[in-house]
Amino acid sequence: MTKRIIGLTGGIATGKTTVTNYLASTYNLPILDADIYARKAVSLGSPVLGAIAQRYGEQILLPDGSLNRQRLGEVIFNRQDERNWIDNLIHPNVRDRFLKAIAQSSSQILVLVVPLLFEAGMTDLVTEIWVVRCSQEQQLQRLIQRNHLNTEQARARINSQLSIEEKVAHADVVLDNSSTLEVLLKQVDVALVTTCSD
Repeated sequence: MTKRIIGLTGGIATGKTTVTNYLASTYNLPILDADIYARKAVSLGSPVLGAIAQRYGEQILLPDGSLNRQRLGEVIFNRQDERNWIDNLIHPNVRDRFLKAIAQSSSQILVLVVPLLFEAGMTDLVTEIWVVRCSQEQQLQRLIQRNHLNTEQARARINSQLSIEEKVAHADVVLDNSSTLEVLLKQVDVALVTTCSD
C-alpha cells in the first residue's frame, strides 16, 4: 500500500498548529514540520547560516552566533527579492529532510506541515492537500495577538504568502477555522475518514 501523505498548509495564523496537534494527539500521526527543518537548516555552524551571515553581515547574528530571526524577518518581509534569495537557500535543504523522513517512516499516514507548500513547490511530496482557512479579519487579529505585531507588520506577513483563495483553489480538503474549535476538529475527523476511503 502506498503511503498517504497529507500536506497541511494554510495562511499564517489560520490554525495549522491546532490541526497538527490534534492529528498528533488524537490519531498519533507522525508530523513532519517544515518550520522545524528550516530551523535546523540555519542552525549554528551550518553552511546555510554561513551564507546568510556573508550576505547580511554580522548584525544578522545574535551574540552567540545563531541567527537573529527577528532581524532577518524585518529584511525579508519587506523585500521580495531578499525573501526569494533566502527561500532558494533554505527550501532545497527542507525538501531533502522531508524526503529522508518519508523514506525512513514505517507509518502508512504522514502529515507534512508546510506553510509554503505551494510557494516552495513541494506539492509533489504529498498525496493530498489540506488547507486551513479563516476570515481575513480573524487571521489579522490572531496574528497581531500571537506575534505582538502592529496592523501594518501583520499585513506584510500575510501578504508575503500566496493568498488563501489561491491555496483553497488547489486543496483536496478545506478546513474552515472561522467558527469554534469543536467545529474545526470535527472537519478534521471527517477529512481523515473520507479522503481515506476515496
